[in-house]
Amino acid sequence: MLAIRNGKGRRARLAALGAYAPERVMTNAEIESMVDTSDEWIVSRTGIRERRIAAPDQAASDLAALAAEAALARAGASAADVDVLIVMTASPDYIFPATATVAAERIGAVNAAAYDLMAGCTGFLYGMAQACALVESGLAGSVLLVGSEALSRHVDWTDRTTCVLFGDGAGAALVVADDEEAVTGFLGFELGADGSGACDLLVPAGGSRRPLGPGVDPSEAKIEMNGREVFKFATRRFVDSVTRLLERLELSIDEIDLLVPHQANQRIIEYGVERLGIDSSRVFGNLERYGNTSAASIPLALVEARDSDRLHPGDLLLLTAFGAGLTWGTTVVRYEPVEAA
Repeated sequence: MLAIRNGKGRRARLAALGAYAPERVMTNAEIESMVDTSDEWIVSRTGIRERRIAAPDQAASDLAALAAEAALARAGASAADVDVLIVMTASPDYIFPATATVAAERIGAVNAAAYDLMAGCTGFLYGMAQACALVESGLAGSVLLVGSEALSRHVDWTDRTTCVLFGDGAGAALVVADDEEAVTGFLGFELGADGSGACDLLVPAGGSRRPLGPGVDPSEAKIEMNGREVFKFATRRFVDSVTRLLERLELSIDEIDLLVPHQANQRIIEYGVERLGIDSSRVFGNLERYGNTSAASIPLALVEARDSDRLHPGDLLLLTAFGAGLTWGTTVVRYEPVEAA
């Protein structure tokens, strides 16, 4: 799906960002003591040096609530004024109810519709597209997006090919309505999915196809990945999705102030950056400190970019992701924050 804004009317404004990372840091040295691997092997193949791990009493909704509160505080906004709360997660608290409903209750979003969105690591981009559509159609005045993951709960710590990759965390964005004369907002989206690769990255058991119970090994409820196929898919879609959207928008890569790709693997990011021809000074990443936090990775990176003076009001952002499904997504949006008084 390639969607470019047409016509006039109210605009969806990227108004605030917030994030939360669990306190516990798991280094590569700790993983070395668990499986046959090394810090050198992990860094050379992934770029990851450490990741955050949620506390035993922290679920995805707890992380989501803290990130959501940080975004609302940044804008000086009240949770009671949020019209829709969407939590993008591949590690929900429960099969049902939605993690978003639990998070909404915790932060006091008493007037919000709340639901979950599952699109793997592309979740935040899918959520941004929904927020933009809800606001610009007039169905909502404010949408709070939260990518929240407690993926460590689904990691097989005896599988060295996957346990080195994933971490926990949450990132949020507040999208609000504004006048087209005042803000640029989202310029367009390029979203897609290829279900033929669904089994290349999945948790096999725990759903309706293979419910947990007698005869099902609990280890089947852990992440499994065909690394070679996922790598090939990600490198291809990274470049293709970005190129397609920029061409339709008639934008040059040189007009982008900051590229923030999904933080999955440093080799994938470097490949995409080289093929797109964007200078590394206009690319932001934090993979080495957080690992792959799936739907939380882009908002976590955006907050770090803002706090490290790499993201400024008015910057034109290029955001792109790829993940389980297999899914992909890209957007171009101007960062136009509303700061608390």
